[in-house]
Amino acid sequence: MSNDLVRLEPLDLKHQDDLAQAVLPGELWKTWYTRIPAPDHVTDEIRNRLDMHAEHRLAPWAVIDPASSRAVGMTTFLNLNPAHRRLEIGSTWIGQDAQGTGINPAMKLLLLSRAFEELGCIAVEFRTHWHNHQSRAAIAGLGAKQDAVLRNHIIMDNGTIRDTVVFSILDTEWPSVKVGLEHRISKHVTSRTNH
Repeated sequence: MSNDLVRLEPLDLKHQDDLAQAVLPGELWKTWYTRIPAPDHVTDEIRNRLDMHAEHRLAPWAVIDPASSRAVGMTTFLNLNPAHRRLEIGSTWIGQDAQGTGINPAMKLLLLSRAFEELGCIAVEFRTHWHNHQSRAAIAGLGAKQDAVLRNHIIMDNGTIRDTVVFSILDTEWPSVKVGLEHRISKHVTSRTNH
């Protein structure tokens, strides 16, 4: 899957070196309210996602910046529920150098198009930590609506307890969300071509 700003490739061990480099700026793995692998744990994270993919539990991708052909992050279809035509887009992170470049909305356009237009989903969910204000703003910026807060939902690796904020986009909302994303992306494409 690709567009002018991003390419999504099936996640593979060949992406490990790029991804280990992508987490370095800002030491993203030290962000306490999210789970981003440290450089020396990227290979384990890739293997873990590939194992779950083999069990049909998720579908993972590497996020590729077409300008450099380097992997700059990961994203995943989770909580696959074909019987109820639902899934979650999550376990997503993008390196600090790729943030604000249009890669995130361009990636979400690809993922949401696949979910609604190819897989026939009636709802796509997003979940994030209550304290992850950047992620919450980005999800709302896509056009997703907040459904609920799951209190004391997950015990994090650092022992803190996560309240999980749940957002979703419905199939009936997808046409408007799609136009909004295309508009946002067009500004980044124009900016890239002018530099």
